[in-house]
Amino acid sequence: MTAAIGFESPDQPEVIALIAELDAYQDRLYPPESRHALDLAALRQANVLFAVARDAAGRAVGCGAVVLGSAYGELKRMFVSPACRGQGLARRLLAALEAAALARGCAQLKLETGPFQPEALAFYAALGYTRRGPFGSYRDDPLSVFMQKRLS
Repeated sequence: MTAAIGFESPDQPEVIALIAELDAYQDRLYPPESRHALDLAALRQANVLFAVARDAAGRAVGCGAVVLGSAYGELKRMFVSPACRGQGLARRLLAALEAAALARGCAQLKLETGPFQPEALAFYAALGYTRRGPFGSYRDDPLSVFMQKRLS
């Protein structure tokens, strides 16, 4: 599968449907108080880099965002549709987000994910993300795993 990755608005019907698919997946794994998702309004802010992966037919099949802060960027909304997994798409999507963040002067990315997503934990670890404690406004939560990576 040849997919194109570009920086787009999250406010498109196909992308909204993809984010809804992600939300439905996470709703099965975690209670609302342990979910820290950004809504569409937050994803449209000027300090957010939002990437969309599209398949050869132009369908949105993956997405991810980086919220740029003064000290670091936070990776949010990383998702690849289950039918398109196993083809290196998430790796390409993350590489595009990291490169764009670095180009905007961001030297470190942090993220919060959950313990019931072992594939995500292994994916991030394989790409150089290491575990750390809570950051920003997050609190210790047994349903949260925090990670970070220095970009170069």
